Amino acid sequence: MTLYSYIVAYDHGFAPNPFHGVCTVACCKPAIRRTAKVGDYIVGLSRKHLGNRVVFAMRVDEILEFEDYWLDERFRAKRPDRSAGGIAVVGDNIYHRNESGEWQQERSRHTSRDIAHDLGGQYVLIGHDFIYWGGDGPPLPANLTGLIVRRNHKSRANDRLNPDFVEWFNNLEERGLIGWPTDGPLASN
Repeated sequence: MTLYSYIVAYDHGFAPNPFHGVCTVACCKPAIRRTAKVGDYIVGLSRKHLGNRVVFAMRVDEILEFEDYWLDERFRAKRPDRSAGGIAVVGDNIYHRNESGEWQQERSRHTSRDIAHDLGGQYVLIGHDFIYWGGDGPPLPANLTGLIVRRNHKSRANDRLNPDFVEWFNNLEERGLIGWPTDGPLASN
């Protein structure tokens, strides 16, 4: 089992996307999306000036390729709709092939980004077992502060911290969407 940790630089509810009963990581962090396996864990932390609090934690329960994610009816609600407002604005199901077989990016919160960067991650990570606090996340327990990262991410395969993290995660009573994103249009909800 590998445990990944990274800083959620912009907590808009897009990456990760904790809405519609499932947490997805479909954009950004291509190295994690390319290497994570089912059963791995991901923890996203707030920026240092916000105290490196836990924004979200998830177990990777499913991995899909972009086209499969787009076509899967379970994730249709995660397609962005910028005219709808609310959580529809931050939908992360944005990549699919057009009639010519070329990758197309739907207009979204993320539209101006480099498509090759996201597609280089190859996969969409899906967590059915997750907790998303957004800006109201708890601090890391003292025994897990080794997960704090300055840039990029840390990956810990079979590290001594992994059992402590899994125990902490499994002992959390609440699951799912608990808080709202810190930044952007959803922060005031």
